[in-house]
Order: sequence, then structure tokens, then C-alpha cells
Amino acid sequence: MSDTVKTKSTKIQLLALIVAPLISLFIILFTDLDPENKKVTYTFAIALLMAIWWITEAIPLAVTALLPVALFPLFGVVDGKTISAMYFNHLIFLFIGGFLMAFAMERWNLHRRIALKILIFFGISPGRILLGFMLATSFLSMWMSNTATAMMMVPIALSIIMKLEESLGDAKIGRYSIGLLLGIAYSASIGGIATLVGTPPNLSFARIISIIFPEMTEISFADWFIFAIPVTILIFAGAWLLLYLMYKPKESWENLKINEFKNEYDELGKPKVEEKIVFVLFLILAFLWIFRSGFNIQSFVVPGWSKLFNAPSYINDGTVAIFIALLLFIIPSKSQKGERIMNWETANRIPWNIVLLFGGGFALAQGFVDSGLSIWFGEQLAGLANVQPIVLTLANVTMMSLLTELTSNVATTEMILPILAGLSMTIKINPLLLMIPATLAASLAFMLPVATPPNAIIFGTNRIKIKDMVKTGILLNITGIIIATLVMYFWGTVVFDIDVTVFPEWAAGAVK
Repeated sequence: MSDTVKTKSTKIQLLALIVAPLISLFIILFTDLDPENKKVTYTFAIALLMAIWWITEAIPLAVTALLPVALFPLFGVVDGKTISAMYFNHLIFLFIGGFLMAFAMERWNLHRRIALKILIFFGISPGRILLGFMLATSFLSMWMSNTATAMMMVPIALSIIMKLEESLGDAKIGRYSIGLLLGIAYSASIGGIATLVGTPPNLSFARIISIIFPEMTEISFADWFIFAIPVTILIFAGAWLLLYLMYKPKESWENLKINEFKNEYDELGKPKVEEKIVFVLFLILAFLWIFRSGFNIQSFVVPGWSKLFNAPSYINDGTVAIFIALLLFIIPSKSQKGERIMNWETANRIPWNIVLLFGGGFALAQGFVDSGLSIWFGEQLAGLANVQPIVLTLANVTMMSLLTELTSNVATTEMILPILAGLSMTIKINPLLLMIPATLAASLAFMLPVATPPNAIIFGTNRIKIKDMVKTGILLNITGIIIATLVMYFWGTVVFDIDVTVFPEWAAGAVK
């Protein structure tokens, strides 16, 4: 980033730091959104302050996320005890447990072994290398942080690109390297869509909808996976085809051998005992997540393992994540005497700022509900009641996709979902029809380096220009928007048992 851009960004942040509180104070003193309920105005003012500071990063995102702890009790929106509890719940533990497993994979180099093994399996033609990198990245990002996955895959990709350039020459590689790096960034976001732990917006959705609609049946890890895996597969296929057609080499490769990959893999040596243990625990974790509560699609029923216990409802995905994470700290290491598979030095890398950001979104959602602001927003948009649900969903997904190009996808998700919940209650449409596609759209940010950390990471290689990202990303954004909308209507309605003409009782019960 140039000094000029940095200076401009600093000025905007300073302006936001001063102006945003003044705007919020003006709203509190001189407006009255709901004469019968002052909490609506107070919550709106606080939410606007958080939105501006989140978008401009006037102060660190995690610090902005703490505003509800101070302001909601002061203005009588939510009591301090209730709002503080929002910052640590079972989904936060799910996030922490997932990170601990990812760190264990990194500590013993298992993630690198998995990635290279997939690449060796898929072969050495341009299309296969691209597919191999994208598949490895997508798979890992289902379970690991998208950022960590991209940071792990980019060095492998750069080493392969440099070897290709040595073997074939820069002219034959040409723009292919751009497509390969874009494939990693896009796959990190696309793969994360498939699981609740894959990307922060998914976790935010699961928690926010449980806060707003407490009578709704929980959306489990398995429910989300069954619904979202077709979305991931379709967008993945579209991304691979798009990148291959736009960036495939003009000349054929003749001198490249599969040994390029095998040598990388051989350098890792034989799998250590620790790697094997982590891999087994990883498989157990995935199995326990997927089959915890079981699932059923119409007449097809798979019972969950939690029913083996006296109180299956007490067990959630966070319970499972922490149980497996605890085993990592208990099982001893064979190659490092006195050590365990996981140590606190490694675990201390957990991004607590993201944990606080999660909590801030959950707290904001609680404020929207308790104050009645979500209902108020819905009432203002009541005119949309006559719009066809699929058209409304398409507009909603498009809006979210564009917003997340410039703002934090977590912050945007946590701001928009409570509003969509209020809208759904006002126009009497199943909230899932609006909230799930919006959550998917938060991961459809492919155009700009600032849109997601994976985008920023590959842009930082200095091998990609913004025009390449925009030109490719806008086509993939459009593809993703269409797929997310259609899958929700033709598959999501089956998985979540949604009748588009019926307003569910669990949502009706949340109307105040």
C-alpha cells in the first residue's frame, strides 16, 4: 500500500472516529423512531456507530465489537449480565476447537502432506494442477481457517510456479500462474461455505438465528453440510472452469514430470506418529460433527450418536470440538519427549480478536431482538411483501455479495441478518429463505484484495493485478449469486422442510 493511500485511509478513519459518535448522539437526542419504545432509537444509534467504525476500521474491529457491553446497559437496551454472556457460547467453543485442530495439523505438517498428496493424485496437466490445488484448498478450508489455508497453500503454489518457470520458461507459464493463485484464494472461500466451522459468517448465522428464533429447531453441523455441499460443488466447478478457460497456457507443456510433486512430498519424510494421531483425531472430529444429531431428508433417516447418552440435547458441536481438542493436550508426543501433541504455546495463536468480533455480532443481534429494532426495520420494508420470494432472495444475495467486497464479511453478516429476520416477520416469509442465502453471499467476495484475507494474501505475491481480480471475480460473483439463490429454493427447501407459502410457527412465536 502506497504512502498516499495510507494517508487517505488514516484521514477517513480519523473522520469516522469523530463524526460517527456525533451522528449517533444526534439520533438519540433529536429523533424518535418509535415513540412508544425509545430502545429502538437507542439500538439503532449504537448499531450505526458500530457499522461505521467496523467499515472504516476507525478502531480495531474487536474493540468496536465491545461497544454493546458498555452502551446497551447504559441506555437500558439489554442488561449487562445478559449482553456479556453473548461473548462466550457453544459456537465460540466450536470456533476455538476447530482452530486448535488446525494448529495441531500445522504443528506436525499434516496439512502440507494432505495438500501435496492430492496434487500428486490429480496429475500434472494445467487443468489437473489447477484442480488439485483448488480441491486441496477447498477441502482444508472446510475445517481450517480460510486465512490459514490460503497462507499454507500459497508457498506450495509459488514453489510449483517457480519450478514450472525453470522447466518450461516464463513464456509458457504466462498468465497461468495468475489463474493458479486466484484458484487458491477463491477455493479458500468456496470450501468454507460447506461447513459451519468453515467460515465465520456460517457460525454467526447459526448463533444469531438461535437468538432471534429460540423456538426453531437447531441447525446442526450435519444439516448445514447436507444443504451447503451442493452450493460448494457447483460454485467450485464454475470457478475451476472459468479460471481454466481464462488462464490456460497457450502452448502445451512437454517437459514437466510428476516427480516435481513427488520430490516435494518425499522431502517431508515418513509420517510421524504425531501426524497419524492428529489425522485420526481429525477424522473422528469430522465424523462426530456430521453424525451428532443425525439427519433426515423426507423418508431417509440417519440417527445421531448423541442419542446414546441420557441427555442428547445437552451435547452440541462445541462440546465435540472441545472434547477432541482436549485429547490433543493429553496425548503425549513420541518424537519430543515430555511434550504433548498440542501445547499452549501453539494454542495461544487463537485469534481472540475474531472471537470478540463474533461476540460483538451476537450481542448486537440480542440488542436488535430485545429492543424491537429488528421488527421496526421489517415494518419499514413491509412494502416488499408483494415481491416474489425468489426475486427478494436474489436481490438480497446480490446486495450482500457487493457489501462484502468492501467490508468485513463477519461484520456485514452480523449487521444484516437481524434486519432480514425482522423483514421476514413483517412480510410473513420463512426467515431461512432470506437469512441462509445472505449468509452464503457473505462468502461470495471474489473481486477485490480487501474483500477477504485469502484475496489479500494472493495479491501480496505481486504476481496479480487488481484488474485481473476484478475481471475474473465479477463473473464468479454473478455465478455464485445465481447458484446460491437457486440451490436455496430447489434444495434448501427440502433439507430444512420449508414451505415457501407458509410462515412457520417458530417464527410467529418470535413476533413481539
